[in-house]
Amino acid sequence: MLATRTNIICALARLDGHVVGIVGSQPLSYAGVLDIHSSEKGARFVQFCDAFNIPLVTLVDVPGFLPGVDQEHGGIIRHGAKLLYAYCNATVPRISLILRKAYGGAYIVMDSTSIGADLSYAWPTNEIAVMGAEGAANVIFRREIAASDDPETTRGQLVKEYKAELMHPYYAAERGLVDDVVDPAETRHLLIRSLEMLRLKHADLPSRKHGNQPA
Repeated sequence: MLATRTNIICALARLDGHVVGIVGSQPLSYAGVLDIHSSEKGARFVQFCDAFNIPLVTLVDVPGFLPGVDQEHGGIIRHGAKLLYAYCNATVPRISLILRKAYGGAYIVMDSTSIGADLSYAWPTNEIAVMGAEGAANVIFRREIAASDDPETTRGQLVKEYKAELMHPYYAAERGLVDDVVDPAETRHLLIRSLEMLRLKHADLPSRKHGNQPA
């Protein structure tokens, strides 16, 4: 069942001859959202890589968690926490690369800087935000839009302003959410150099028998 969830891709690859684990969003399947099964699939793969000391590279293009009654009743938050736990518990080198969309809680659990990624990079096409510009504008500027004589025109203008001010490619770097905005053509060489730098990484874990993984 987990292997058929193509909205997240898990694979082993080589960079400069060294094995790495790739966790990647697949926007061509369910728009790349995280659901119950893809969260579990990603969590198990992250734990596998950590068990065998394989560095992790996460490619992020995630618009959020899959909405719906079935997902909520199935415990999407609890299952999404398994992916969060797996990343936080991993002691191998971890690099995240934001390709395009990185929205809300789904972005957080996909090895963001806030949960301990060693290095985080972004392409110029990155969109790191709580939600898309249209949804955000509808919430933030609700009163202005409702009071306007032409709500659609006003909404469109506010969405453009929101994108220009808060969703431009370098906003994430300015806020410290990523370490650098990189040229896509240089991505492979950058990952190789970064993994070489992190090869001797050593993480000191708290003195305990084991963690308490989400059920």
